[in-house]
Amino acid sequence: MSVKEIAGKMIEFDDDDFMADYTVWDQSVAEVLAKEEGIDPLTNRHLEVLDFMRKEFEENGTAPSIRKLNKLNVVPTKELYSLFPGGPAKKAARIAGLKKPHGCI
Repeated sequence: MSVKEIAGKMIEFDDDDFMADYTVWDQSVAEVLAKEEGIDPLTNRHLEVLDFMRKEFEENGTAPSIRKLNKLNVVPTKELYSLFPGGPAKKAARIAGLKKPHGCI
């Protein structure tokens, strides 16, 4: 575990650099994490995906996969890769303050 100060908050991260407690997340934290992932600025479309992922996590205890995001018509796969290049489910989950999705390396 490591601790980083982000947006005036001391936030714990696990060994994979995902937030340990998703409840301390807010949009200011998301903006910093997005910049760390090379995504700047966060658009409304990014935020739609992040909000959906957080809702799914709260309901099911796990971040949704790319397949589920596509199946539920949240965002088409091609657009998801455009919004979160190089590993969209993993990057989106990290920026949303969630744990690493199952099946991600």
